Amino acid sequence: MQTRFRPVALLLSCLALALLLSGCPKRPDTAGVSAPAPSRPAGAAATPSPTPSPGAQPAPKEFMVNAPVKDIYFDFDKSNLRPDDLKTLDANVAYLKANANLLVLIEGHCDERGTLEYNLALGERRAKAAMAYLVRQGIESSRVTVISYGKERPVCTEKSEACYAKNRRARFLTKAR
Repeated sequence: MQTRFRPVALLLSCLALALLLSGCPKRPDTAGVSAPAPSRPAGAAATPSPTPSPGAQPAPKEFMVNAPVKDIYFDFDKSNLRPDDLKTLDANVAYLKANANLLVLIEGHCDERGTLEYNLALGERRAKAAMAYLVRQGIESSRVTVISYGKERPVCTEKSEACYAKNRRARFLTKAR
């Protein structure tokens, strides 16, 4: 009787092991972008060019730090813009208006406290708050892309409030169209 159940037990064990090893897929490190780009004209080539092909979002790695465009910071567990940072955003707007050939990527970042999922959502709210301000000030939404890295890309790794404050930010990167 025991030998009759041995193959079944082996099969069930293998199945359980396969399910355990495959598990749920890991959530990607980045959230999707939220600023849509215009669609590509029919028959347009998909070759790389200085102008992003309409319909295709530029990859985040294509964007670079641009010294005149400064980051802004947020209070703990908040995504609302602070009064001091509005001056920084106004300077960013002026620079982007003067350089209409630039696209901007706004990265949302958080400190290490909170779950991965929570911080991805909070980082996205922060990036979208910054984007909404830029758009209200006259920057075309088609020039702006947002992404959230949550707590995955800290600039400071110490366990202190001063360090956490540096990580709670919206980072601005640019690229030529």
